[in-house]
Amino acid sequence: MGRSGIHALLPVVQCRRLMNRGYPHPIHWNATKDEPMRIASASQAVFAAILIALRVLGFVKGNFTPVRAPGPKAVPARELLVDLCALVSRASGVRLLWQRTAAVAARVLLAWLLLWVLLFGMPDIFRAPTAQDSWSGWGETAVVVAGAWVQYAWFAPSRDTQRLAFAGDSGLRIARVFYGLALIPFGVAHFNYLKQTAVLVPGGLPFHLAWAYFTGGAFLAAGVAVLTGVFARLAAALSAFQIGMFTLLVGGPIIAAGSKDAFQWSETIVSAAVTANAWLVADSYRGLPWLGVNKR
Repeated sequence: MGRSGIHALLPVVQCRRLMNRGYPHPIHWNATKDEPMRIASASQAVFAAILIALRVLGFVKGNFTPVRAPGPKAVPARELLVDLCALVSRASGVRLLWQRTAAVAARVLLAWLLLWVLLFGMPDIFRAPTAQDSWSGWGETAVVVAGAWVQYAWFAPSRDTQRLAFAGDSGLRIARVFYGLALIPFGVAHFNYLKQTAVLVPGGLPFHLAWAYFTGGAFLAAGVAVLTGVFARLAAALSAFQIGMFTLLVGGPIIAAGSKDAFQWSETIVSAAVTANAWLVADSYRGLPWLGVNKR
């Protein structure tokens, strides 16, 4: 995207180029310091806030948050690694909102998450390839990776998009593949834990078991749509809405009741993080037709 001096001018041509690359909105300006705030969408602001919340949660719990589950149980300097995870979350969350640091923050966050998936996520799948928890944990982290990759694709400077195959439009495509793959274990989990899923359906709705089947099937269908590019924008938006409704209906009462259960708060924050990242992926389809085919 050019050097910081050019960013400060932000000509109209630059805004249009960002829009063409899947950047959903123009940059907002910070009137107090005459420096542009790097807010591509409301989903980015929510995600940044959740990263900061995860930092606080990591320090309070003294453990890895479920977004990075499963965390290593026996590694040297485990406590230091916990603190490092929390610091990366906080630093990335703050710097994603600022013009001069957004690209670096997105790059660091993406690299950190990819390294985490490689070192601590994939080994569990190889050890227990048929265990639902292994795939569900990977899926949660994969959605966050997808959101981080979308932001890196938005914010990557011109030198990155010209020299790196995983920046720019190519980065958006990779992010969407991660997201589509993550939706598959979400859907499978609904069928493997059918009764537990039915219990989470709000009491005012009839046919709880039918809703469990429907939402599980919807995740599977959305994953296939995103991966194949058939109605991908619609699938991404509806799956993000479904994840968001789950967060609202399950986590909302926990917050409203003022629960002091650390596990419930942890799960609620993680669910909100997954929602924000799903929203980011859905935002990356701005400008594409809702019922487009082969538009990944």
